[in-house]
Amino acid sequence: MIDRRSAILGTLAAGVAARAAAQTAPPAVKPGNAVPGLAEPSETIDLWPGGAPGAPAKPLVETVDERSKDSALTDRAVYGISKPRLVVFRPAVPNGSAVLVMPGGGYRWVVIDKEGYEIGRWLAARGWTVFVLFYRLPGEGWHAGPDVALSDAQRAMRLIRARASRYGIQPERVAAMGFSAGGHVCGDLATRFAAPTYKAVDQADALSARPDIATPIYAVQSMSAPLAHPGSRELLIGKDAPLALERAHSPAINVTAKTPPCFLVHAEDDPTVPVDNSLAMRAALRQVGVPVETHLFTHGGHGFGLRRAMGKPAEAWPDLFTNWARTQGLG
Repeated sequence: MIDRRSAILGTLAAGVAARAAAQTAPPAVKPGNAVPGLAEPSETIDLWPGGAPGAPAKPLVETVDERSKDSALTDRAVYGISKPRLVVFRPAVPNGSAVLVMPGGGYRWVVIDKEGYEIGRWLAARGWTVFVLFYRLPGEGWHAGPDVALSDAQRAMRLIRARASRYGIQPERVAAMGFSAGGHVCGDLATRFAAPTYKAVDQADALSARPDIATPIYAVQSMSAPLAHPGSRELLIGKDAPLALERAHSPAINVTAKTPPCFLVHAEDDPTVPVDNSLAMRAALRQVGVPVETHLFTHGGHGFGLRRAMGKPAEAWPDLFTNWARTQGLG
């Protein structure tokens, strides 16, 4: 017997499968920059079959800056993203759970290696199917303005569920994870998953965009001084944004009982995004009874991801996450 939900999801997956061959490729590694032993992903999913809505008047040119000075590591920052998409990391043996990963970059760019591909490979090696999101940047003229990255995250969650059967995942076992400004996208998605930020484009948009768990890592949260990260705030809502706009884009203020369980990680010596961002989020979740696990590390600074946490207590955070996720029925 096939229940109605399975039938709907199977139909959706079949409908979108025909478009898979024409997806936008991930950025290529420049000649001489390939890292031995680290295979580059090749599978992508374009979010918007007819093109992303509300494009800027001046066409964007996707640009990749390689910032690494270490031949054993890539550290690419991508901006001018006009074709938002998911880059897929498939596990050898799927555990039935998926995670949507949103790298940071201060809303200036998307840092795909240290806060995307690295955790993608790590989680895929442990059975997770990972989708790294190349989201549009709010300072690049999109009509949706401050909601443009959230629109991409909502659409991504719905597409992952629409294609669940293809990837061997359960549609009720999809996590969201984000770092820094990507952690803001994650928090925005966890609290405003049902906000109508775009017009439906196909049947996938009938599915829920609510993550089953959310993991904001050293996340930008508040858009109000003194907690706000100035650069992220200015690019998201503008330097002179009114209080109402600040509040609309501060996830802790928008937490409700429907917000999914959250896993928070931050370093107390973070000089870029004050740890009080995560503490405010924790307090808001506890106030409405949403389960929250919080890990604060004395040392770690900002942007530690995986590579900069090595040899420090913060190195434990990915294992802490997967252990906690199992208590929530994922992994």
